[in-house]
Amino acid sequence: MILFVNACVRDDSRTRRLAKEVLSRLSSDVKTVKLKDVNFEVTDQDYLRRRDELIAKKEFDSEMFALARDFAEADQVVIAAPYWDLSFPSMLKQYIEHINVLGITFEYTREGTPVGLCRANKLYYVMTAGGAFVPEEYGFGYVKELAQSFYGINEVKLIKATGLDIYGADVEQIMQDAIKGIEL
Repeated sequence: MILFVNACVRDDSRTRRLAKEVLSRLSSDVKTVKLKDVNFEVTDQDYLRRRDELIAKKEFDSEMFALARDFAEADQVVIAAPYWDLSFPSMLKQYIEHINVLGITFEYTREGTPVGLCRANKLYYVMTAGGAFVPEEYGFGYVKELAQSFYGINEVKLIKATGLDIYGADVEQIMQDAIKGIEL
């Protein structure tokens, strides 16, 4: 199963368009998580206390951990996240906070080193940006590091189209070039 984590909010999202191209080239059933439709609980003291109690009891079947279970059980992951303000939409950060569950997506060795528990062999990070200044470490780099260091997903690929809102840009040509350049 492919897990499609959709952090796009616009109806005419160019990021989602590019992600759909990636999904069309992968051969498996797709489960979609539309982050704009997820009602994330506030990560406050009460939330953390409940979460820690469930983890301590290894009660991983709790609804609180549904997103983490889906992420851990996926064979491949596709994340669609537009590049906003040197990063990604805040709902993706909320999602990450909810899937980082000790005992589901990762565990620690005795020395404190994280070990991934996720099944996925690949994660595709799909993004578009209006500008051309797109340092990878703020958006893609963060997700790549989590995938490789915490989740055990070693192959992480960036698929992107940038410069879409620069005055005079041929948006359709940029998108077509990005689509042609997709290598899975």
